[in-house]
Amino acid sequence: MQPLSGAQRKYLRGLAHHLKPVVHVGRNGVTDPVLQEIAEALDYHELIKVKLADPQGRKKELAEEVTGRSGSAWVGLVGNVVTLYRQHPDPEKRQIEVP
Repeated sequence: MQPLSGAQRKYLRGLAHHLKPVVHVGRNGVTDPVLQEIAEALDYHELIKVKLADPQGRKKELAEEVTGRSGSAWVGLVGNVVTLYRQHPDPEKRQIEVP
């Protein structure tokens, strides 16, 4: 996925403001079942929030790992919640138009 510009990230953060986390990454970290849930949520919603369990204070590393392994773009990180975006591959099923 192409990196998002600052204006695009700002727009997506505005859209994600009211969203609740749909996936939780637990103490075991980013496992294959967690990645599968993230992939399914991104395919359905395009823009999601993921709650990170952060026992060792490595939330930024976990967020980067989730982003890299899911093929999504990192929109923002507030507290232990990372916002991710991945455009739907089918143009007819896209819900979000990023400026």
